[in-house]
Amino acid sequence: MTAAPRLLVADLPRRGLMGIVNVTPDSFSDGGNFFHPDTAIAHGLALAAAGAAVIDVGGESTRPGAEPVEVDEELRRVLPVVRGIAAQVRVPVSIDTTKAAVARAALDAGAQMVNDVSGGAADPDMLESVAAAGAAYVAMHMRGTPRTMQQEARYTDVVRDVGDELRARVTNATDAGIDARALLADPGIGFAKTAEQNVALLRALPDIAARVGVPLLVGVSRKSFLARIVGGDDRAGRDDATLATTVWCFGQGAALVRVHDVAASRRAVALLETLERATPEGMAA
Repeated sequence: MTAAPRLLVADLPRRGLMGIVNVTPDSFSDGGNFFHPDTAIAHGLALAAAGAAVIDVGGESTRPGAEPVEVDEELRRVLPVVRGIAAQVRVPVSIDTTKAAVARAALDAGAQMVNDVSGGAADPDMLESVAAAGAAYVAMHMRGTPRTMQQEARYTDVVRDVGDELRARVTNATDAGIDARALLADPGIGFAKTAEQNVALLRALPDIAARVGVPLLVGVSRKSFLARIVGGDDRAGRDDATLATTVWCFGQGAALVRVHDVAASRRAVALLETLERATPEGMAA
């Protein structure tokens, strides 16, 4: 049975930031920093206060080579955090998981969105579970699993191939009963893609959006290919590159961008929008 959607993409800001709460010991960027529930909840509340449009809570790392996490352990990590954040802010909470059981429990605990890096491929019950809950859904493009995905970065035309494969996942979601108005598609930057392929996809975001037929979420925050482009691999360099890429994504029509540093990203987006509103006489009111 399909439930009426409780969160539509149109309910979100035009250019929304999805703030990241990794409740993991091994994420590539901030693994372990927010592993304790109280710390993770406080971080989620801070992201909301900084202007996040969605808070994305995840209990399993999806970095290249990451080991899978059992359902019970993932539930132990994320449920107190989802419950704690959802009870204290009006900002929608997203659960970042590929497991239907985790998605159902998190939605029962107050989440309104499921962010699935497998696009429904990892668990045959995922799409029906999301539809039954009336939740919003992010279908991401990935080939293989985090352990194997970098061996799958072989495309004839990366923009066309990713767009077509992602469109098929969106179609699967709507066929399962998920309301198209509650759907986002994510091209999966860094997931089964080389640095060169990531850049090609970022340059072609409008074409990908046209191919998939739903708004795009893009996640580029602190990813290793950014360090390769700008040089060095320190946190400051990745954060600088993330800000530039975030502004680029919004300029190319992305609806949501997933970031670690919401406050800095909000300032960068505010400058972009000031420049867009400017007239020959100067800044518009």
